[in-house]
Amino acid sequence: MIIFEGFKKISDDFRGAFITIGNFDGVHLSHQHICRKMAAEAASAGKKSLVITFDPHPKMILHPNIQPFYLITTRQEKMDLLAACGVDAAVVIPFDMAYSKTTAEQFVYDFLWKKLAVSKVVIGHDYVFGQARQGNDAYLTAQGQKLGFAVEVIEAFKVNDSIVSSTLIRNCILEGDIPAATRLLGRYYHVAGPVVTGAGRGAGLGYPTANIEPEKVLLPPPGIYAVFVIVDQSRYMGALNIGAKPTFEDYTSTVEAFLLDYAGDLRGKTINVLFVEKLRDIVKFDGPESLKRQIAEDVEKTKKILKDK
Repeated sequence: MIIFEGFKKISDDFRGAFITIGNFDGVHLSHQHICRKMAAEAASAGKKSLVITFDPHPKMILHPNIQPFYLITTRQEKMDLLAACGVDAAVVIPFDMAYSKTTAEQFVYDFLWKKLAVSKVVIGHDYVFGQARQGNDAYLTAQGQKLGFAVEVIEAFKVNDSIVSSTLIRNCILEGDIPAATRLLGRYYHVAGPVVTGAGRGAGLGYPTANIEPEKVLLPPPGIYAVFVIVDQSRYMGALNIGAKPTFEDYTSTVEAFLLDYAGDLRGKTINVLFVEKLRDIVKFDGPESLKRQIAEDVEKTKKILKDK
């Protein structure tokens, strides 16, 4: 997939393209449905397919008071997932306060019509755009009829009667409902990060852990999780601790993974944690031996959960 940095970089062979527009954080099942449909229709018509998206996320600029700001995907992850949908290219629009003043009319006439001469626009039912969110599906459809491009509005995509959305997925992750997030994303939610030196308590208990500096702010709540861990493109079973270590009177929050079937030094490597299911909450034990017995139980439960995944 070609990535264009801004509208000015788009090559002329994308004039007449089929496009879709959105933030696409998470590239969840609904996003995938729209992008795959748009790409397939473009290919059938002998046209290019193009995703228009924004970086940073517009809400980060328009609502800087929202802290922390939770994103499901990093920019690179989003691009990789869009590419997997079969689209030919993505254009990443740098979003700042100046760009936020672009009206819906300017966006349609200057970008979609003059620059791209789009053949068709495929959007979700709730998509809005332009200054003060002036543009919506009805406005875009009317402009398409006037200027000569088609507009297709995709109805809400549901899983188990729930409308799939980035907001719902974020909430599932923050609440620790990992299976629900997996169903809505169409894949395991994952967080990558480098392995750094820890306190070494896990090794002392016979369960050495990899201490991870997560690349994302969005993490499930404190607890113990059954996870898969990707190391050098190989997948291993793991039990992950997010949070404090109250048994040792250590209340700093860390992310630590014990890999069940891996032998070797992970320090300095970047590993990727795929969340599968929450095992339990973090509790304070009366000493290291009680904690060690509980970890052994966690490991066995992890094996049972992950063996058929």
